[in-house]
Amino acid sequence: MHVYPIKTRRIRRGDDLVSIALKALQSMDIKLIDGDVLAISSKALSIIQGRIVALSTIRASQNAEKIAEKYGLEPEFAELVLREADMVYGGVSGALLTLKDGILTVNAGIDRKNAPMGYVALWPERPWSEAWRIHEELKRRTGRHVGVIIVDSHLAPLRLGTRGLALAVAGFTPVEDLRGRPDIYGKSLRITRLSVADDLASAAHLVMGETDELTPMALIRDAPIRLTSKNTPDETLIAPSQCLYLGVLKASQGGSLYEENQP
Repeated sequence: MHVYPIKTRRIRRGDDLVSIALKALQSMDIKLIDGDVLAISSKALSIIQGRIVALSTIRASQNAEKIAEKYGLEPEFAELVLREADMVYGGVSGALLTLKDGILTVNAGIDRKNAPMGYVALWPERPWSEAWRIHEELKRRTGRHVGVIIVDSHLAPLRLGTRGLALAVAGFTPVEDLRGRPDIYGKSLRITRLSVADDLASAAHLVMGETDELTPMALIRDAPIRLTSKNTPDETLIAPSQCLYLGVLKASQGGSLYEENQP
């Protein structure tokens, strides 16, 4: 498998992401082939959609002010988290643990990195629809079946540092179900599923970087994927009631988690 970082100019609101990608690949003398995967930074998509918010335009509620004081956040930032999150479970200094679109993430995906001073970036709207739109546009312009991943950075419990998260996927099967397959000793696997999309997102995340690289995309070639003409968010999510982390947290706290944004 090969991963090629794609450098571009600074992405701006309203840009044509497919045109930028194809122009950059042309300058690299790379032609797309069936089975390639184009990984795209979620931040680039947020900027194109205009999902950049000036904190000065946000009026913090009393609840946000209380949370901000407790966790060392700006009240306006805390207010945005409350608006964007489906649930807030608590936090540590500078960060809140939230549920957003079925994903356990930090600050509901709101990020200061690579946003202008005094601004923050929200997660892109309709990332799955956007991934499929980009997939179809690539097919129209090149005739190739190219997978698409919208990549965000993510934290794993008790592991230092960020890794890639496949926020949305189009054109290939994001999770391979290995249940029922034998291991090297012939034992049948019982619960194992392989998160292909997240593994590829991490590979792309490694070459795209987190700072001033100006590398909002990466091309992944010869990845072990199965192409498909349909996939949905349900294929990548597990219900909170079946999640090991949330299940243990609920059990340790008497069946309920601290829900900051609940009335």
